Amino acid sequence: MWAQKAPTAADAKAFLDKANAELLKLGVDGAHAEWLAETYINEDSEAVTALQNERTNTRTLELVAESHKFDKVKLPADLRRQMMLLQINAPAAPKDPKLLAEQAQLAAQLTGMYGKGKFCMEPQKCLGIDPLSEIMSKSHDPEELKKVWVGWHSVGAPMRQKYTRLIELQNIGAKDLGYKDTGELWRAGYDMTPAEFSAELDRAWIQLQPLYDELFKYVRTRLIAKYGKAAERADGRIPAHLLGNMWAQEWGNIYDLVAPTDPKLSQFKPVNLEEALKKQIAAKDPAAALAFGYGDLTNDAGQAAKLAAGKDMVKYGESFFTSLGFAPLPATFWDRSQFAHPRDRDVVCHASAWDLDSVDDLRVKMCIEVNDDYFTTVHHELGHNFYQRAYNKQPYLFRNGANDGFHEAIGDSIALSITPAYLKQLGLTESEPPAEADIPLQLRTALDKIAFLPFALALDKWRWGVFSGEIKPADYNKAWWELRGKYQKLAPPVDRTEADFDAGAKMHVPANVPYARYYLARIYQFQFYKAMCDASGYKGPLNRCSFYGSKEAGAKLARMLEAGQSQPWQQTLKEMTGSDHLDAQAMADYFAPLYTWLKQQNAATR
Repeated sequence: MWAQKAPTAADAKAFLDKANAELLKLGVDGAHAEWLAETYINEDSEAVTALQNERTNTRTLELVAESHKFDKVKLPADLRRQMMLLQINAPAAPKDPKLLAEQAQLAAQLTGMYGKGKFCMEPQKCLGIDPLSEIMSKSHDPEELKKVWVGWHSVGAPMRQKYTRLIELQNIGAKDLGYKDTGELWRAGYDMTPAEFSAELDRAWIQLQPLYDELFKYVRTRLIAKYGKAAERADGRIPAHLLGNMWAQEWGNIYDLVAPTDPKLSQFKPVNLEEALKKQIAAKDPAAALAFGYGDLTNDAGQAAKLAAGKDMVKYGESFFTSLGFAPLPATFWDRSQFAHPRDRDVVCHASAWDLDSVDDLRVKMCIEVNDDYFTTVHHELGHNFYQRAYNKQPYLFRNGANDGFHEAIGDSIALSITPAYLKQLGLTESEPPAEADIPLQLRTALDKIAFLPFALALDKWRWGVFSGEIKPADYNKAWWELRGKYQKLAPPVDRTEADFDAGAKMHVPANVPYARYYLARIYQFQFYKAMCDASGYKGPLNRCSFYGSKEAGAKLARMLEAGQSQPWQQTLKEMTGSDHLDAQAMADYFAPLYTWLKQQNAATR
């Protein structure tokens, strides 16, 4: 018999060329199916998505298995990295075709269950997550807030059994790939060991926990002053329904309840951005003006107005990127994106950015309202889109963020530039407040940026425990609230049992989206922001910097984006910021004046 020829570097290159082409085609087909499933939620779109995911996972696992024949072949660095990324980004999916099909079906069903979720405030008034979130953001009636919180969280309970089975199937797939469980597989994708990655997150939290603790104490005191017994618990925790957000992950919506009372500070009010945006959009775009009136927004004219207003919001974000030197979004973006909730069907409203062909079929999927939150969200989502287009010349296996935290941080680093100076440039405020206004502004920002960190950490620590088996299905809800209590110091507004599945009420759990990326992004964004402020030549307090219009900042950002995942993220980060690790120092520096002020406030109320 002839000896089998040993594989060569040339063979490996040919294999990778084939893999890149196949994965690109599968990725495009999958993106179209997923877009359909989230913008036309029904049994047919679920079935198409499940089938396409099954095809993609099957072929990807075959390519991963084939790639291992090159494990001992000496390869150029770029080919070895592509091979490594193919292997570590493999789906946690079983090889058994029946189990693979079952997993794909479950994943599609869970996404659909979340998207179709409703709570009926009254018999004929059933609301999805967006209008319910609006109530959570504006109501100061603790009983109404409790009712809405309990109502929405009930959407999780029917998911519990399906989710448990999905975890079992994912773990089978992760073990097939050589990992202990899916959590270890997720943590392996960061150019470091899973243990090193976990330590990286914990180290950054230790840097920032003192600031969170002071913010928590201050907010709790003010909530008790507002709500009395409804906010006060013997264990010192804050009831989760009182923080202005369905998941208590960001607290900015309660700024009016916790704003400084000192007359020297209280005179400085945050810009009423919602009012300013509506006024400016209506003046510039008569087609959108109807969306801000009291007419019927469910008829053709009302729907058209909501769509026009949504597009106008997105144009603000686009103009920031073009001011930095980036090319405008393609015409297809405006034709194919979802900017408003359609009248005729269920859709997933959770904001997301899409690149359907991995070249330039860029889209956003949102149900945009003209307000402060969506103004920031627009800048965030477009960060994904401009990143996606920047690396589209890379081989397909490199067409991704340096790590997934980078992808989430880009738009947020841009959004940090939404300073009063920037808003003044846009004509959304008439004046830039003096330095004394920094405390109110920083407090408003910290209620979102700092409050989010322990939520993000708790969510994925819960999932890692679920994947590892440390958290048993019988204890899902108990463990969820233990971790929320440990990191956020929050408690549910009513007693919860294992008949509930509160994690399922957060989109990223049924949709199976890793969440550590958002934690990373909250910290990276300050590192990126400082780097771009420095590049723009800005001198002054970090929290007042806006690099809007700086071509130098844009060039620095573009170089980072174009690299994609072609090199370890540590190298990309160092080229951008001078540091090769997750470092919360820029974030701590940004909030340093607030930290001092919070300590003073808390000392005075002891």
